[in-house]
Amino acid sequence: MSARDKLVQGWDRGFSAGAGGLLSAVAGSYRGLLASREWLYARGVLASRALDCPVVSVGNLTVGGTGKTPAVELAVRTLRELGHRPGVLSRGYGRRSREPLEVTADARVEAAGDEPLLMARRGLRVFVGPRRAILAELAIRRGADVLLLDDGLQHHGLARDLDVIVADASNPFGNGRLLPAGPLREPVAALDRVRLGLVWLTRCDLPRDSRTAELSPFPAVESVFEAQADLRGKRVFLFAGIARPEGFAATVRALGGDVSGTRWFRDHHLYTNRELRDLRERAAGAVLATTEKDLVRIEQPGGIVAVRVDLRVVKGEDALERALEEVL
Repeated sequence: MSARDKLVQGWDRGFSAGAGGLLSAVAGSYRGLLASREWLYARGVLASRALDCPVVSVGNLTVGGTGKTPAVELAVRTLRELGHRPGVLSRGYGRRSREPLEVTADARVEAAGDEPLLMARRGLRVFVGPRRAILAELAIRRGADVLLLDDGLQHHGLARDLDVIVADASNPFGNGRLLPAGPLREPVAALDRVRLGLVWLTRCDLPRDSRTAELSPFPAVESVFEAQADLRGKRVFLFAGIARPEGFAATVRALGGDVSGTRWFRDHHLYTNRELRDLRERAAGAVLATTEKDLVRIEQPGGIVAVRVDLRVVKGEDALERALEEVL
């Protein structure tokens, strides 16, 4: 088990006394850094840059696995239906270039990052780079009239008109502790800074965690994941490099797949030919399946089934449209 897997398991099941104490001490230092940054912005020592077009942030309080990327896609499609030309700004986590780039469907994953490339292949206009202010200028020059900050809740460099907070309705805050002792990027109380917000709840088909009430000051969108792949009755060997692979395995089982084995990698892992040969040997005739995000990291994905996962809004679609129209 990798160090990352042990950390995630600890968030879910608890740590030993020694490890828990050490992680809590580091989390305390991290909390201090967050408080210092908030203090600098609150007193004008640091300032958020305002743009001449609406800016919508889509992000979350926790690391990984909430459904932020499909929420960005649905927000883009809603904006297009309202007659706008949205552009998505992303850091492109895991990319090996620092040059600003408009991502095309045929871009290399090393240049674009896996999530931006997946969004581009789904028809979104995506711009990647380390400085979002520069990306904003590029996107506006190329015709965007509203900007979405992908994973932007903790980004203060650009002023935003709307914060969309994506949360897992079945487990919104994990163990409630800050990194690295828990999955929280910042305390829940940090949402007090949000001027105009919208909560986007995912996994609303699962039992609701009572802590979602802490998000009640904001209007809410409720949604469920819907997966697509022809796996019913088939033996399936799964592999993935994502934040919460056990959720992917549960999705495949729900599709009727008979999971014969699994192999998990770190998030955003770039697969080598040797690893792919090993995976095919391990599958031993079973269907080799992974996520769409993983598939874009494979140069020659022939014979590998990608399970497509989308979000479907089940309640609050009018709240989404009202929140967007308010800032347009």
